[in-house]
Amino acid sequence: MVLPTAPFLKNADLLVAADCTPFAYPNFHADFLEGRVVMVGCPKFDEAQAYVEKFAEILSKAAIKSITVVVMEVPCCAGLPQIVEEGLRRAGKTIAMEKV
Repeated sequence: MVLPTAPFLKNADLLVAADCTPFAYPNFHADFLEGRVVMVGCPKFDEAQAYVEKFAEILSKAAIKSITVVVMEVPCCAGLPQIVEEGLRRAGKTIAMEKV
């Protein structure tokens, strides 16, 4: 569980990754981790609504600078960027988000 007031989130560049991506992309660490705070989950097997609520809470309180969402090119991963976008909408925030 990530607390929205956790100090490591303040002014962070957030990396949201589907949990399978580090295993499928050999250069995951080199290409994505440096300088980012990582949150990992699966939109297929985890509770999507709980993720939306958690992102909304984090994004409304943590002053996140940017968001990078890393997914696989499979149908189940398509939900992760949508979850983050809904969290942004509910938080009333406009934060740069890149989907990779």
